[in-house]
Amino acid sequence: MEEPDDAPPKRSCPRIAIVGPCGAGKSTLGNWLRAIGYDCHEPAQEHSGVPDMWRRFSRPDALIYLDVTVETVAVRLRRNDWTDDVLAEQHRRLQHARAHCDYYLLTDDLTPEQIQKQVLAFLKMLIYRPKSSTS
Repeated sequence: MEEPDDAPPKRSCPRIAIVGPCGAGKSTLGNWLRAIGYDCHEPAQEHSGVPDMWRRFSRPDALIYLDVTVETVAVRLRRNDWTDDVLAEQHRRLQHARAHCDYYLLTDDLTPEQIQKQVLAFLKMLIYRPKSSTS
């Protein structure tokens, strides 16, 4: 059976954590990455008061941060009660993850397929990046 082009090489599949506010596309991206063979987790950091919960539970090799604005959350989640204050609180809870992310992507104007393409390009770079050698 032939591997799909998007599948990670079996020898070096990194563990990935995806964080971000509600409605940024974490679940959609995580489901797709798992379907093509990546070890991917979406810790609910935006709901936690523990700043580094993403690291404690996932222990990722790569942290992807998907971001979104309040206007896009309202459309994606079909909620008219989503406010700047709610998003600001989630961003506050995500500060530690944002400061330590390996890849940041604002998803407002992107389709799920565009998000997948951009994240996949990052992951391929991560997998195939030569390790630094120490003398």
